[in-house]
Amino acid sequence: MQPNLRPGEDFQHFLDRQVQEMQQKASALSEAFAESAATVSSRDGSVTVTVAPNGALRNLQLGARACELGPARLTAAIMDTVRLAQKQTARSIADSFSIINGPGESTDLIRSFLPPEDEPDADVDQSKFADEEPEREATPPPPAPPVVPPPTARRPRPARKDEDDDEERPW
Repeated sequence: MQPNLRPGEDFQHFLDRQVQEMQQKASALSEAFAESAATVSSRDGSVTVTVAPNGALRNLQLGARACELGPARLTAAIMDTVRLAQKQTARSIADSFSIINGPGESTDLIRSFLPPEDEPDADVDQSKFADEEPEREATPPPPAPPVVPPPTARRPRPARKDEDDDEERPW
């Protein structure tokens, strides 16, 4: 492949131009990625999460209503909100890459790792937790009675045949 030299440009200038363009793209991508963090709240406002550009959970805030949800629904709300924020962050990064880098194989590769479009962005149907009973504090079972070993049976002492045996066995 022949390099795309401009008129009057030598190969060294061509390489310098390529390096400068790559540095500008890298700087722009770095800035775009840093700005790709997403903060998302659940529909009812009980959960707010912030996800870093790499998908890591950066912050989690629980609203006043969070305590009313119960453990199972609160867990579902947290996980759904985190997934939504991660999806939003991934799409933002892919869009930034596409704008800065332009169309091509590398952009197609980045987009191939995005979650499918047909996945719903809505929270999980919370009604499946509606019939759930609130967890009750478990009362510990009463202590078991102490185990008393059965009394050991003593073997009867053999009857002595002769009183003279005491001298052979004084104890």
